[in-house]
Amino acid sequence: MTALAFLGTGLIATPMIRRLLAAGHSVRVWNRTRSRALPLLEEGAQWADHPAEAVAGAAAVIVCLTDASAVETVVFGPQGVAMAQATPPVLVDHSSIAPQATRALASRLKDATGSIWIDAPVSGGVAGAARGELAIMCGGPADAIERLRPVLAAYSAQVTRMGDSGAGQATKLCNQVIVAASIVAINEAVRLARASGVDAASLPRALAGGWADSTPLQVFAPRMLADEVEPIGASDTMLKDLDTALAAARAAGVPMPFAGAVTELFRQLQACGLGAADPSRIVTLYERR
Repeated sequence: MTALAFLGTGLIATPMIRRLLAAGHSVRVWNRTRSRALPLLEEGAQWADHPAEAVAGAAAVIVCLTDASAVETVVFGPQGVAMAQATPPVLVDHSSIAPQATRALASRLKDATGSIWIDAPVSGGVAGAARGELAIMCGGPADAIERLRPVLAAYSAQVTRMGDSGAGQATKLCNQVIVAASIVAINEAVRLARASGVDAASLPRALAGGWADSTPLQVFAPRMLADEVEPIGASDTMLKDLDTALAAARAAGVPMPFAGAVTELFRQLQACGLGAADPSRIVTLYERR
């Protein structure tokens, strides 16, 4: 059993924490809104009133938050992780933030506390977390990542070190570009199928195993055909990651015209008041047109 601190109990973090508890780990949680953590407390997690309290006595602190600003506040703000009397030797950040921001935060934490920062964004969604099948892409020291494998194994199927600090976040940006572009392409394929008299609901089954098959096809095509769906993610989050990817591409001198077009579609979705909606609701833009 490992004593862990987990900061953030959002949509994907909650099943990750459940997997840690099921694996026998002791988990102390903190979330800005305590009510969202109540189900986890009933399942054996412990509550902390602030991040510094959460990390007391923990072998590692795991962070899963919305953006870089939230991460910085939780780590370096009043009663943050860095303010604890004894900071855990390693911090694992599952948030999706810019590689440059990650490197700056990692250096700052190292200087302030001596702790190692591992950027470890995930792919696989809420369902993947619940099944323990997330893909985790890591940036940071190889030995620290290896020591954490037994913990990360509770909710992941694979953990891959991509390089030094920031490399995990850069890999996640590549992931988000591919997923977002796939969602837009799948939506257009579904609409073409329906307009051609094809049973669009059969597309995932018909294309399974072929070159067009993918996890996004199997997950999002049925959701696009449904009138209402329970969100498995937020379009705002996708837009945030796409904007970050485009900024990184500009800094690297990499042209990404297709990713730019996809980003603008998600920006339109946000402008329609659907930023909190599931990414599959991209269908509504085409329906309005």
